[in-house]
Amino acid sequence: MTRSLYDLDARQLELLVAEAGEPPYRARQLAHWLDRRRQPDLRAMTNLPRSLRARLSERFAGAGLTLDRHQAGDDGWTHKFLFRLPGGDAVESVLLCYPPAGFSRDDDWEGGPRGRATVCISSQAGCAMGCTFCATGQFGFTRHLSVGEIVEQVARVSTMLPELRPGPGAPDHLTNVVFMGMGEPLANQEATWGAAYRLHQGFGLSARAITISTVGLVPRIRRAAAEPLPVNLAVSIHAATDELRDRLVPVNRTWPIAVLLAAVEEYVAATRRRVSFEYALMAGVNDDLEQARGLGRLLAPLRVPGSGGHAAHVNLIPYNPTPGTGFAPPSKGAVRRFRDAVAAAGVPVSVRANRGVGIDAACGQLRTAAGRPGRKVPEGSGRRGPGNPEGVPRLVGELSQGDAPVDRVAAS
Repeated sequence: MTRSLYDLDARQLELLVAEAGEPPYRARQLAHWLDRRRQPDLRAMTNLPRSLRARLSERFAGAGLTLDRHQAGDDGWTHKFLFRLPGGDAVESVLLCYPPAGFSRDDDWEGGPRGRATVCISSQAGCAMGCTFCATGQFGFTRHLSVGEIVEQVARVSTMLPELRPGPGAPDHLTNVVFMGMGEPLANQEATWGAAYRLHQGFGLSARAITISTVGLVPRIRRAAAEPLPVNLAVSIHAATDELRDRLVPVNRTWPIAVLLAAVEEYVAATRRRVSFEYALMAGVNDDLEQARGLGRLLAPLRVPGSGGHAAHVNLIPYNPTPGTGFAPPSKGAVRRFRDAVAAAGVPVSVRANRGVGIDAACGQLRTAAGRPGRKVPEGSGRRGPGNPEGVPRLVGELSQGDAPVDRVAAS
Protein backbone atom coordinates (compact mmCIF):
# COMPACT_ATOMS: atom_id res chain seq x y z
CA MET A 1 0.00 0.00 0.00
CA THR A 2 1.28 3.47 -0.90
CA ARG A 3 0.91 5.58 2.23
CA SER A 4 1.58 8.92 0.54
CA LEU A 5 2.15 10.31 -2.93
CA TYR A 6 5.54 11.38 -1.57
CA ASP A 7 6.50 7.71 -1.36
CA LEU A 8 6.64 7.63 -5.17
CA ASP A 9 9.90 8.41 -6.96
CA ALA A 10 10.29 9.89 -10.44
CA ARG A 11 10.20 6.50 -12.16
CA GLN A 12 7.07 5.45 -10.30
CA LEU A 13 5.36 8.71 -11.28
CA GLU A 14 6.23 8.02 -14.91
CA LEU A 15 4.67 4.56 -14.70
CA LEU A 16 1.62 6.02 -12.99
CA VAL A 17 0.83 8.52 -15.74
CA ALA A 18 1.65 5.95 -18.44
CA GLU A 19 -0.94 3.59 -16.95
CA ALA A 20 -3.43 6.43 -17.24
CA GLY A 21 -2.59 6.87 -20.93
CA GLU A 22 -0.99 10.30 -20.39
CA PRO A 23 2.23 11.57 -22.01
CA PRO A 24 5.48 11.44 -19.99
CA TYR A 25 5.59 15.19 -19.32
CA ARG A 26 2.58 14.78 -17.02
CA ALA A 27 4.88 12.96 -14.58
CA ARG A 28 7.19 15.97 -14.53
CA GLN A 29 4.22 18.25 -13.88
CA LEU A 30 3.08 16.02 -11.05
CA ALA A 31 6.59 15.97 -9.55
CA HIS A 32 6.75 19.77 -9.81
CA TRP A 33 3.53 20.12 -7.83
CA LEU A 34 4.64 17.67 -5.18
CA ASP A 35 8.16 19.01 -4.67
CA ARG A 36 8.67 22.55 -5.91
CA ARG A 37 5.12 23.67 -5.14
CA ARG A 38 4.97 21.42 -2.04
CA GLN A 39 1.37 20.64 -2.87
CA PRO A 40 0.06 17.23 -1.75
CA ASP A 41 -3.57 17.80 -2.84
CA LEU A 42 -4.28 16.42 -6.29
CA ARG A 43 -7.33 18.68 -6.64
CA ALA A 44 -5.06 21.74 -6.53
CA MET A 45 -2.88 20.57 -9.44
CA THR A 46 -4.83 22.59 -11.95
CA ASN A 47 -2.59 22.11 -14.99
CA LEU A 48 -3.24 18.36 -14.91
CA PRO A 49 -6.29 17.12 -16.82
CA ARG A 50 -9.38 16.78 -14.67
CA SER A 51 -9.73 13.17 -15.74
CA LEU A 52 -6.19 12.37 -14.54
CA ARG A 53 -6.76 14.11 -11.22
CA ALA A 54 -9.96 12.13 -10.71
CA ARG A 55 -8.25 8.87 -11.61
CA LEU A 56 -5.35 9.49 -9.26
CA SER A 57 -7.66 10.65 -6.47
CA GLU A 58 -9.57 7.39 -6.73
CA ARG A 59 -6.38 5.35 -6.99
CA PHE A 60 -4.92 6.90 -3.83
CA ALA A 61 -8.10 7.28 -1.80
CA GLY A 62 -7.14 6.66 1.82
CA ALA A 63 -3.47 7.48 1.28
CA GLY A 64 -1.80 10.55 2.66
CA LEU A 65 -2.27 12.63 5.79
CA THR A 66 -5.54 14.20 6.92
CA LEU A 67 -5.60 17.25 9.17
CA ASP A 68 -7.57 16.31 12.27
CA ARG A 69 -6.85 19.15 14.68
CA HIS A 70 -5.15 22.53 14.56
CA GLN A 71 -4.33 24.70 17.54
CA ALA A 72 -2.81 28.18 17.50
CA GLY A 73 -0.96 29.87 20.34
CA ASP A 74 1.40 32.72 21.13
CA ASP A 75 -0.78 35.17 19.19
CA GLY A 76 -0.46 33.06 16.07
CA TRP A 77 3.32 32.58 16.17
CA THR A 78 2.92 28.88 17.11
CA HIS A 79 0.67 26.31 15.44
CA LYS A 80 0.25 22.64 16.28
CA PHE A 81 -1.30 20.12 13.90
CA LEU A 82 -2.57 16.59 14.42
CA PHE A 83 -2.47 14.59 11.20
CA ARG A 84 -4.29 11.27 10.79
CA LEU A 85 -2.31 8.53 9.10
CA PRO A 86 -3.59 5.78 6.82
CA GLY A 87 -4.76 3.10 9.23
CA GLY A 88 -6.07 5.48 11.85
CA ASP A 89 -3.13 6.52 14.02
CA ALA A 90 -1.99 10.13 14.26
CA VAL A 91 1.16 12.22 14.48
CA GLU A 92 1.91 15.81 15.38
CA SER A 93 3.70 18.62 13.59
CA VAL A 94 4.45 22.09 14.96
CA LEU A 95 5.00 25.36 13.09
CA LEU A 96 7.16 27.90 14.92
CA CYS A 97 7.35 31.38 13.43
CA TYR A 98 10.00 33.86 14.46
CA PRO A 99 10.18 37.51 13.40
CA PRO A 100 13.45 39.18 12.41
CA ALA A 101 15.65 40.09 15.35
CA GLY A 102 14.33 43.22 17.06
CA PHE A 103 11.03 43.22 15.14
CA SER A 104 8.63 43.00 18.06
CA ARG A 105 9.36 40.06 20.34
CA ASP A 106 12.59 41.03 22.05
CA ASP A 107 12.59 37.86 24.18
CA ASP A 108 12.65 35.61 21.13
CA TRP A 109 16.24 35.06 20.03
CA GLU A 110 15.81 32.58 17.20
CA GLY A 111 14.54 34.68 14.31
CA GLY A 112 17.82 35.88 12.88
CA PRO A 113 18.00 38.95 10.63
CA ARG A 114 15.18 37.84 8.28
CA GLY A 115 12.92 35.78 10.52
CA ARG A 116 12.32 32.06 10.44
CA ALA A 117 9.48 29.62 9.93
CA THR A 118 10.44 26.23 11.30
CA VAL A 119 8.35 23.08 11.07
CA CYS A 120 8.95 20.34 13.61
CA ILE A 121 7.96 16.95 12.19
CA SER A 122 7.41 13.41 13.46
CA SER A 123 9.23 10.30 12.25
CA GLN A 124 7.26 7.64 14.15
CA ALA A 125 3.78 7.16 15.57
CA GLY A 126 4.70 6.90 19.22
CA CYS A 127 8.19 6.17 20.49
CA ALA A 128 10.01 3.19 21.97
CA MET A 129 12.80 5.13 23.70
CA GLY A 130 10.95 5.38 27.02
CA CYS A 131 12.18 8.82 28.12
CA THR A 132 10.45 9.37 31.44
CA PHE A 133 9.45 13.00 30.92
CA CYS A 134 8.03 12.71 27.39
CA ALA A 135 4.31 12.58 26.61
CA THR A 136 4.92 10.52 23.48
CA GLY A 137 6.99 8.01 25.42
CA GLN A 138 4.19 7.39 27.90
CA PHE A 139 2.18 5.50 25.31
CA GLY A 140 4.83 3.52 23.52
CA PHE A 141 5.55 2.80 19.89
CA THR A 142 2.95 2.07 17.21
CA ARG A 143 4.85 2.15 13.89
CA HIS A 144 7.46 3.84 11.74
CA LEU A 145 6.37 6.50 9.29
CA SER A 146 7.25 6.10 5.63
CA VAL A 147 9.42 8.57 3.75
CA GLY A 148 6.30 10.03 2.18
CA GLU A 149 4.44 10.43 5.48
CA ILE A 150 7.38 12.37 6.90
CA VAL A 151 7.78 14.59 3.85
CA GLU A 152 4.05 15.19 3.52
CA GLN A 153 3.98 16.85 6.94
CA VAL A 154 6.33 19.50 5.57
CA ALA A 155 4.28 19.90 2.41
CA ARG A 156 0.96 20.31 4.22
CA VAL A 157 2.30 22.84 6.71
CA SER A 158 4.00 24.70 3.85
CA THR A 159 0.72 25.08 1.94
CA MET A 160 -1.00 26.45 5.06
CA LEU A 161 1.75 28.87 6.08
CA PRO A 162 0.75 31.90 3.97
CA GLU A 163 -2.67 31.95 5.65
CA LEU A 164 -1.26 31.32 9.13
CA ARG A 165 1.35 34.08 9.21
CA PRO A 166 0.72 36.18 12.33
CA GLY A 167 1.93 39.36 10.68
CA PRO A 168 4.22 40.90 8.07
CA GLY A 169 7.26 40.13 10.21
CA ALA A 170 6.82 36.38 9.79
CA PRO A 171 8.26 34.61 6.73
CA ASP A 172 5.79 33.48 4.06
CA HIS A 173 7.67 30.22 3.41
CA LEU A 174 9.29 27.49 5.48
CA THR A 175 12.94 28.17 6.19
CA ASN A 176 13.86 25.20 8.40
CA VAL A 177 12.79 21.62 9.11
CA VAL A 178 13.62 19.85 12.36
CA PHE A 179 13.08 16.14 13.00
CA MET A 180 12.14 16.73 16.64
CA GLY A 181 8.51 15.65 16.74
CA MET A 182 7.14 12.30 17.81
CA GLY A 183 9.52 9.37 17.65
CA GLU A 184 13.29 8.81 17.49
CA PRO A 185 14.34 9.74 13.94
CA LEU A 186 17.45 7.58 13.89
CA ALA A 187 15.47 4.53 14.99
CA ASN A 188 13.61 4.95 11.67
CA GLN A 189 16.80 5.75 9.84
CA GLU A 190 15.95 4.68 6.28
CA ALA A 191 12.80 6.78 6.19
CA THR A 192 14.44 9.67 8.05
CA TRP A 193 17.36 9.87 5.64
CA GLY A 194 15.08 9.28 2.66
CA ALA A 195 12.95 12.21 3.79
CA ALA A 196 16.00 14.43 4.42
CA TYR A 197 17.28 13.80 0.88
CA ARG A 198 13.82 14.45 -0.59
CA LEU A 199 13.57 17.74 1.30
CA HIS A 200 17.03 18.70 0.06
CA GLN A 201 16.87 17.54 -3.54
CA GLY A 202 13.14 17.93 -4.16
CA PHE A 203 12.01 20.79 -1.91
CA GLY A 204 15.29 22.67 -2.31
CA LEU A 205 16.15 23.03 1.38
CA SER A 206 19.85 23.33 2.13
CA ALA A 207 21.51 20.81 4.42
CA ARG A 208 21.97 23.62 6.95
CA ALA A 209 18.20 24.10 7.06
CA ILE A 210 17.57 20.49 8.14
CA THR A 211 18.15 19.21 11.67
CA ILE A 212 17.86 15.60 12.80
CA SER A 213 17.49 14.94 16.51
CA THR A 214 18.45 11.85 18.49
CA VAL A 215 18.45 10.68 22.10
CA GLY A 216 21.85 9.16 21.45
CA LEU A 217 21.73 6.08 19.20
CA VAL A 218 25.49 5.87 18.79
CA PRO A 219 25.69 3.47 15.80
CA ARG A 220 23.25 5.66 13.89
CA ILE A 221 25.21 8.84 14.73
CA ARG A 222 28.32 7.18 13.32
CA ARG A 223 26.41 6.28 10.19
CA ALA A 224 25.16 9.87 9.92
CA ALA A 225 28.79 11.03 9.88
CA ALA A 226 29.28 9.02 6.68
CA GLU A 227 26.24 10.41 4.87
CA PRO A 228 26.99 12.82 2.00
CA LEU A 229 24.26 15.18 3.23
CA PRO A 230 25.75 17.09 6.21
CA VAL A 231 22.57 18.03 8.05
CA ASN A 232 22.58 19.53 11.53
CA LEU A 233 22.58 17.09 14.43
CA ALA A 234 20.75 17.72 17.71
CA VAL A 235 21.40 15.49 20.71
CA SER A 236 18.82 15.29 23.49
CA ILE A 237 21.16 15.08 26.48
CA HIS A 238 19.07 16.33 29.46
CA ALA A 239 21.67 15.42 32.10
CA ALA A 240 25.41 15.74 32.73
CA THR A 241 25.90 12.51 34.67
CA ASP A 242 25.21 8.92 33.69
CA GLU A 243 23.41 8.32 36.96
CA LEU A 244 20.75 10.92 36.19
CA ARG A 245 20.65 10.35 32.43
CA ASP A 246 20.10 6.62 32.99
CA ARG A 247 16.87 7.56 34.77
CA LEU A 248 15.68 10.15 32.27
CA VAL A 249 16.86 8.63 28.97
CA PRO A 250 17.03 4.81 29.20
CA VAL A 251 19.24 4.33 26.11
CA ASN A 252 22.03 5.92 28.16
CA ARG A 253 22.40 2.53 29.87
CA THR A 254 23.55 1.13 26.54
CA TRP A 255 25.53 4.14 25.28
CA PRO A 256 26.64 6.27 28.23
CA ILE A 257 27.62 9.89 27.90
CA ALA A 258 31.32 9.30 27.16
CA VAL A 259 30.47 6.92 24.31
CA LEU A 260 27.84 9.33 22.99
CA LEU A 261 30.25 12.27 22.98
CA ALA A 262 32.89 10.21 21.17
CA ALA A 263 30.37 9.55 18.38
CA VAL A 264 29.48 13.24 18.30
CA GLU A 265 33.17 14.10 17.87
CA GLU A 266 33.26 11.78 14.86
CA TYR A 267 30.22 13.55 13.41
CA VAL A 268 31.79 16.98 13.90
CA ALA A 269 35.07 15.84 12.35
CA ALA A 270 33.26 14.47 9.29
CA THR A 271 30.77 17.28 8.72
CA ARG A 272 32.36 20.33 10.39
CA ARG A 273 28.90 21.09 11.72
CA ARG A 274 28.30 22.39 15.22
CA VAL A 275 26.03 20.08 17.22
CA SER A 276 23.11 21.28 19.29
CA PHE A 277 22.63 19.71 22.72
CA GLU A 278 19.01 19.91 23.83
CA TYR A 279 18.46 20.09 27.59
CA ALA A 280 14.94 20.10 29.00
CA LEU A 281 15.14 21.82 32.40
CA MET A 282 12.92 20.20 35.05
CA ALA A 283 12.52 21.68 38.51
CA GLY A 284 14.35 19.76 41.19
CA VAL A 285 15.49 17.08 38.74
CA ASN A 286 18.24 18.39 36.47
CA ASP A 287 18.25 22.16 36.98
CA ASP A 288 20.87 22.43 39.75
CA LEU A 289 24.25 24.09 39.41
CA GLU A 290 26.10 20.79 39.75
CA GLN A 291 24.48 19.55 36.55
CA ALA A 292 25.08 22.91 34.84
CA ARG A 293 28.78 22.95 35.69
CA GLY A 294 29.10 19.30 34.73
CA LEU A 295 27.48 19.98 31.37
CA GLY A 296 29.91 22.82 30.74
CA ARG A 297 32.89 20.60 31.57
CA LEU A 298 31.61 17.85 29.25
CA LEU A 299 31.04 20.05 26.23
CA ALA A 300 33.76 22.71 26.48
CA PRO A 301 36.44 20.43 24.89
CA LEU A 302 34.31 19.78 21.77
CA ARG A 303 35.85 21.79 18.95
CA VAL A 304 35.53 21.95 15.17
CA PRO A 305 38.76 20.56 13.70
CA GLY A 306 40.84 23.14 11.89
CA SER A 307 38.93 26.23 12.98
CA GLY A 308 39.05 25.51 16.69
CA GLY A 309 35.56 26.96 17.10
CA HIS A 310 33.07 25.57 19.57
CA ALA A 311 31.44 22.38 18.28
CA ALA A 312 28.66 22.40 20.87
CA HIS A 313 25.74 24.71 21.42
CA VAL A 314 23.41 24.13 24.37
CA ASN A 315 19.70 24.79 23.94
CA LEU A 316 18.05 25.07 27.34
CA ILE A 317 14.33 24.29 27.18
CA PRO A 318 12.21 25.05 30.25
CA TYR A 319 10.03 21.98 30.59
CA ASN A 320 6.61 22.25 28.96
CA PRO A 321 4.25 20.77 31.60
CA THR A 322 2.96 17.34 30.57
CA PRO A 323 0.12 15.71 32.53
CA GLY A 324 0.99 12.42 34.16
CA THR A 325 4.78 12.79 34.16
CA GLY A 326 5.23 14.39 37.57
CA PHE A 327 7.74 16.90 36.20
CA ALA A 328 7.47 20.70 36.38
CA PRO A 329 9.26 23.66 34.78
CA PRO A 330 11.96 25.48 36.76
CA SER A 331 11.75 29.07 37.95
CA LYS A 332 13.12 31.82 35.73
CA GLY A 333 15.85 32.37 38.27
CA ALA A 334 16.90 28.73 38.11
CA VAL A 335 17.00 28.92 34.29
CA ARG A 336 19.22 32.01 34.40
CA ARG A 337 21.59 30.47 36.95
CA PHE A 338 21.87 27.28 34.92
CA ARG A 339 22.52 29.22 31.71
CA ASP A 340 25.21 31.36 33.35
CA ALA A 341 26.98 28.32 34.82
CA VAL A 342 27.16 26.61 31.41
CA ALA A 343 28.34 29.83 29.78
CA ALA A 344 31.06 30.21 32.42
CA ALA A 345 32.68 27.09 30.96
CA GLY A 346 32.92 28.86 27.60
CA VAL A 347 30.13 26.85 25.97
CA PRO A 348 27.64 28.76 23.77
CA VAL A 349 24.22 28.48 25.39
CA SER A 350 20.76 29.92 24.78
CA VAL A 351 17.36 29.60 26.38
CA ARG A 352 14.61 28.55 24.04
CA ALA A 353 11.53 30.69 24.51
CA ASN A 354 8.58 28.71 25.88
CA ARG A 355 6.16 28.23 23.01
CA GLY A 356 2.66 26.80 22.83
CA VAL A 357 2.19 26.33 26.58
CA GLY A 358 -1.59 26.69 26.23
CA ILE A 359 -2.06 24.45 23.17
CA ASP A 360 -0.81 20.96 24.04
CA ALA A 361 2.49 21.85 22.39
CA ALA A 362 4.71 19.38 24.22
CA CYS A 363 5.49 16.37 22.05
CA GLY A 364 2.64 13.87 22.19
CA GLN A 365 0.15 16.00 24.12
CA LEU A 366 -2.24 16.76 21.28
CA ARG A 367 -2.27 13.14 20.12
CA THR A 368 -3.12 12.04 23.66
CA ALA A 369 -5.82 14.68 24.04
CA ALA A 370 -7.37 13.49 20.78
CA GLY A 371 -7.89 10.05 22.27
CA ARG A 372 -5.45 8.13 20.07
CA PRO A 373 -2.62 7.29 22.44
CA GLY A 374 -1.48 4.32 20.38
CA ARG A 375 -0.39 1.00 21.76
CA LYS A 376 0.96 0.63 25.28
CA VAL A 377 4.68 -0.07 25.48
CA PRO A 378 5.23 -3.83 25.14
CA GLU A 379 7.21 -5.48 27.90
CA GLY A 380 10.88 -5.03 27.16
CA SER A 381 10.41 -2.01 24.91
CA GLY A 382 11.44 0.77 27.24
CA ARG A 383 9.69 0.23 30.56
CA ARG A 384 11.05 -1.89 33.37
CA GLY A 385 9.49 -5.30 33.77
CA PRO A 386 10.31 -8.98 34.16
CA GLY A 387 11.54 -9.20 30.58
CA ASN A 388 13.47 -5.92 30.77
CA PRO A 389 14.66 -5.11 34.29
CA GLU A 390 16.73 -2.14 33.14
CA GLY A 391 13.95 -0.61 31.04
CA VAL A 392 16.21 -0.32 27.99
CA PRO A 393 14.31 -0.21 24.68
CA ARG A 394 14.69 -3.57 22.97
CA LEU A 395 15.36 -1.75 19.71
CA VAL A 396 18.89 -0.87 20.83
CA GLY A 397 19.97 -4.48 20.36
CA GLU A 398 19.18 -4.19 16.67
CA LEU A 399 21.09 -0.99 15.95
CA SER A 400 24.37 -2.60 14.96
CA GLN A 401 22.65 -4.12 11.94
CA GLY A 402 22.20 -2.34 8.63
CA ASP A 403 24.00 0.88 9.54
CA ALA A 404 25.92 1.44 6.31
CA PRO A 405 25.30 4.91 4.83
CA VAL A 406 22.64 5.28 2.18
CA ASP A 407 24.08 5.28 -1.32
CA ARG A 408 23.05 8.76 -2.37
CA VAL A 409 24.79 11.80 -3.80
CA ALA A 410 24.00 15.17 -2.27
CA ALA A 411 25.23 18.71 -2.42
CA SER A 412 26.66 20.17 0.75
